[in-house]
Amino acid sequence: MFKFLKEVVGGSGTGLKDLPYNIGQPYPSAWGSWTHYRGTSKDDGSPVSIFSLSGSNAQDGHLAAGRNGVKRLRTVRHPNILSFLHSTETETSDGGSAKVTIYIVTEPVMPLSEKIKELGLEGTQRDEYYAWGLHQIAKAVSFLNNDCKLIHGNVCLASVVVTQTLDWKLHAFDVLSEFNGSSEASAGQMLQYAWLVGSQYKPMELAKSDWAAIRKSPPWAIDSWGMGCLIYELFSGVSLGKTEELRNTASIPKSLLPDYQRLLSSMPSRRLNTSKLIENSEYFQNKLVDTIHFMEILSLKDSVEKDTFFRKLPNLAEQLPRQIVLKKLLPLLASALEFGSAVAPALTALLKMGSWLSVEEFSVKVLPTIVKLFASNDRPIRVALLQHIDQFGESLSAQVVDEQVYPHVATGFSDTSAFLRELTLKAMLILAPKLSQRTISGSLLKYLSKLQVDEEPAIRTNTTILLGNIASYLNEGTRKRVLINAFTVRALRDTFPPARGAGIMALSATSSYYDIPEIATRILPNVVVLTIDPDSDVRSKAFQAVDQFLHIVKQCYDKSNTTDTTGAVGMEISSASGNASLLGWAMSSLTLKGKPSDHAPVASASTSTLAQTSSNASSVVDTPSTAPVRVRSTSDLAEIAVPPSPTSTDGWGELENGIEEHENDKDGWDDLEPLEEAKPSPALANIQAAQRRPVSQPVSQAKHASSMRPKSATKLSRDEDDDLWGSIAAPAPRTSNSSGVKSVATDDDDPWAAIAAPAPTTKAKPLSASRGRGVKPSAPKLGAQRINRTSSGV
Repeated sequence: MFKFLKEVVGGSGTGLKDLPYNIGQPYPSAWGSWTHYRGTSKDDGSPVSIFSLSGSNAQDGHLAAGRNGVKRLRTVRHPNILSFLHSTETETSDGGSAKVTIYIVTEPVMPLSEKIKELGLEGTQRDEYYAWGLHQIAKAVSFLNNDCKLIHGNVCLASVVVTQTLDWKLHAFDVLSEFNGSSEASAGQMLQYAWLVGSQYKPMELAKSDWAAIRKSPPWAIDSWGMGCLIYELFSGVSLGKTEELRNTASIPKSLLPDYQRLLSSMPSRRLNTSKLIENSEYFQNKLVDTIHFMEILSLKDSVEKDTFFRKLPNLAEQLPRQIVLKKLLPLLASALEFGSAVAPALTALLKMGSWLSVEEFSVKVLPTIVKLFASNDRPIRVALLQHIDQFGESLSAQVVDEQVYPHVATGFSDTSAFLRELTLKAMLILAPKLSQRTISGSLLKYLSKLQVDEEPAIRTNTTILLGNIASYLNEGTRKRVLINAFTVRALRDTFPPARGAGIMALSATSSYYDIPEIATRILPNVVVLTIDPDSDVRSKAFQAVDQFLHIVKQCYDKSNTTDTTGAVGMEISSASGNASLLGWAMSSLTLKGKPSDHAPVASASTSTLAQTSSNASSVVDTPSTAPVRVRSTSDLAEIAVPPSPTSTDGWGELENGIEEHENDKDGWDDLEPLEEAKPSPALANIQAAQRRPVSQPVSQAKHASSMRPKSATKLSRDEDDDLWGSIAAPAPRTSNSSGVKSVATDDDDPWAAIAAPAPTTKAKPLSASRGRGVKPSAPKLGAQRINRTSSGV
């Protein structure tokens, strides 16, 4: 029983206060006497469709049929039948006479005739879309006739509407009735409201009201005729005027013509069942129907079928109607990825379709799914996300990256797969600008400090490249503590030539962040020794860097002599070209796509540089100035004559093949018996000797630093998680007491603080007897050792 509202509102009934929906503008056409309005929900503003039917009194025949339609629409549920949301009936007074209006609220839809004009499809794409739509309506009619034993009674173009996802749905249930074929002797009327159906849509038996013949006919006979009428109106582009027009088959596709003729058979018993039309019609076998059908039953497919389908989908999507792909396929694909029924190759198809959307639509339809996928534990999904992050990374907001994306991406830094570690490293070029300073200093830099001693030389190289590129996103204090230590102590002393070259270029590109004393005492001494490096490309970069930094120092000197200004002006002027050089080099390297085995060039100072690793720790790196160099794993490096890392006396510790010995993260481990190393070449021996020779510093500072060293050594003996690089640490000299040194050594927020270079001295420190070149170190002495000291006062 419907509720009658007595309130008078505006006379027209379209301003109902009790209806929880706002009524908008009407569409030009609707079925029968109904009016189809656009509408929105008063609660959340979501779009809806509102159908209204008015009558002069409550006993009007149209109103009685409308009530039947409301009842049927509420109770019959099917994916291809219009979804019912709400209904009400009002009685209003209009000029002294009563007026009854029925309202039905449904999901937002548009009349099929209007949607066809809006899409404007032609040729093959039009036929494919019509085939998909007719396939859906045929399923709805088959459900009513075969499963529910109901007769719709008026299937035509006006009784079909289209959803926002371009699905076709059947409505206009005013004439809907049960098929009463059991009582063949009954002469009563089966379709009570058949008078609402236009004569041009009625088959012969219905036009003659031959109810006995109708009862003897199959349940689908009347609606199969209606399907024929729908097909004619769809392809001819005009409404059916009279029944004789159905014989004009010029516009009907040849593949559909035999089925069309069987649907309109003059004998009801010989009319084609719509279920057979779905199964056997050649017309429904096309790419669009097959693709959507596969997506709808995706959960029933095995992994091989899914993988094959999604690898073909990006190319297939370009051949399908663009609007259908974006409004129908894209939501299906996003839902399949979000709920785990799709495999990793589906992400490529999702991003391909998403690239056809506007920025606003992409943020609404695609980004939420991608953000959820970052939490997936499926390794192929994680790899696919990182490989394509350049396609959607810029669209992610800083808050989403910092709070939802980065915590999941960061797990890749410690993954056992070298390929995944490298992809995670490269992804930081896109994500780092959106991270907060707290996340960069407290998390990202600690991961990078470990990757700079990774077992894969290509990862170590790319870590240096990344540090050079994200230097501008670090605050000034972090740059002072991190950059020089990471580039000079780690990168310039790496045994992998491209890593040393990357360190030189990173220093050159970030030259604007260093003051003159740092350049003169910490950068130039470390770069100059590489001018005699065994690798020609490293030597070339070293000479260029030396010239650049000497030019910076000279500019500062000239400025101070002429205008008495600081050296900052000179540094900023001369560093512009270096910054631009590294930006192009690292950008091209970190966004390069390809398989792990692809080759990647190591560029000179004016070109791009990349060292790429793979899951099996092997790839090829081409050096422009030399023959191709093969990136080897740790075991590979041990088989060739590579120069060992220099062993210094300033607390850096031993490095084997450029990789830090993490298990010896305690001060004093360098007093143990070192492993025998291959005898270096004369050229490399000179470099090692130069790197072992400390820069001179004032005598007072040298004495003070030497007296403080035992205290800091005791403090540095702690868990490696608290001091990531403690094993190769040398405390920074201070002019204050020893307590100040301890506070520096315990700085958990600065992974590079432990390897800070000592302040310059004016007196060269002689090599230790046990550290001299060619002298075998003495056996380690365990336990506490007494230190003999002489005093002039004794």
